Amino acid sequence: MFGQPRGGGMQEPPTITRVSVAVTFLRMNERPAAFAPSLPDNATVTHLRAPSNEVYRDLQKNVGGPYLWWLRRVMPDAQLTTVLRNPQLGIHLLTVDGETAGFYELDATPWPIVNLNYFGLMPHAIGKGLGYAFLQHALANAWSGPIRGMTVNTCTADHPRALPTYERAGFRRMKTITEVWNIPNQLGFTIPDHLKA
Repeated sequence: MFGQPRGGGMQEPPTITRVSVAVTFLRMNERPAAFAPSLPDNATVTHLRAPSNEVYRDLQKNVGGPYLWWLRRVMPDAQLTTVLRNPQLGIHLLTVDGETAGFYELDATPWPIVNLNYFGLMPHAIGKGLGYAFLQHALANAWSGPIRGMTVNTCTADHPRALPTYERAGFRRMKTITEVWNIPNQLGFTIPDHLKA
């Protein structure tokens, strides 16, 4: 409950919540010997070319909402439009039985390195054996070109299986740093107490 300041009026509720996360940066320097397992027959991955800001923010909200994906959701419209029209950016949508199940985003801007900017599943698709196969699809896609490596980062706000899954796929930890985020409360996240700074 918010108390009254000395001036007599009610205090405004805070507009941000400070969140402290440990961010781990990972790298893969060699193409995996094989990519497996495959996605099931009822799953399809489609290259989503230059989606609208609204479609993209909806993906960010529905996939990344439980993990505090906030930066792209508050990015100014013109800036986000420029990001989404970058020809070096590839957004790949997973559908299962015709229903959106997740997406990943490959960024070749730092060529010859490709960064896996975002990777995740919709809440209803988690726990069905899709995650590792979908990650393998992302790796095979990135390594289909003449690249020298891949990078990705994950943090303590992500799904607890994210880091071990990246390591299982062949990524190796480079460093871990602590970041403090000022997350706008208007986004409506449920922020775990252990992450609050």
